[in-house]
Amino acid sequence: MNCKQILFFLFVTVTLSNYAQDPNRFKEQVDELAGKEYNFSADKKLVVFTGSSSIRMWKDVQSYFPEYNVINNGFGGSHFSDLLHFYNELILLRNPEMVFIYEGDNDIASKKKSKHILKEARQLTGKIKKDLPATKIVFISPKPSIARVHLKNEYISLNKKLKKYCLKQKNVDFADVWYPMLDNKGNVFKDVFLEDGLHMNKKGYDIWGNVIGNILKE
Repeated sequence: MNCKQILFFLFVTVTLSNYAQDPNRFKEQVDELAGKEYNFSADKKLVVFTGSSSIRMWKDVQSYFPEYNVINNGFGGSHFSDLLHFYNELILLRNPEMVFIYEGDNDIASKKKSKHILKEARQLTGKIKKDLPATKIVFISPKPSIARVHLKNEYISLNKKLKKYCLKQKNVDFADVWYPMLDNKGNVFKDVFLEDGLHMNKKGYDIWGNVIGNILKE
């Protein structure tokens, strides 16, 4: 094997390792979510929130939408590929009237291309439409953050593609939390995050609650 072949092999190996992560690192967490029992009101619609840690850490999400039965199926650090892997446990099992999906944030941080991320979003949409044709799907835009401000252009590119895709789909919506989290100069609000500059405090979730609440009212 010559030098060029070795360099190519290393490039392919690194690329695959970045893209192919073992979803079973979340198995224990997902098993716990799937096994959780709820005592819901029969007269309220069921809404599932799922995706990465920005969902998982929204502990009081039910209090934002008391007129709905709400399940938080967030699992920290996840990518679109992980949600695809655990689709049965986190979405199909609950048969919700609506599902809000937050993925893409960690995908971008792991240097996945927006084209690849969108492909997995399409795959997930296809699964839901096939198995749960009456379920409304809402993709929450990957959010801006202090910790990942250097990836701003990548986030904007993905959000544009994801929004365009959603607008072309029946019963699929796009919840834009990107721009509501920016000031009038286009800078991300610094007081809506925890100390890590990535995960949100109540002010951040209040912004999300307002955006998502408007979609639920439609």
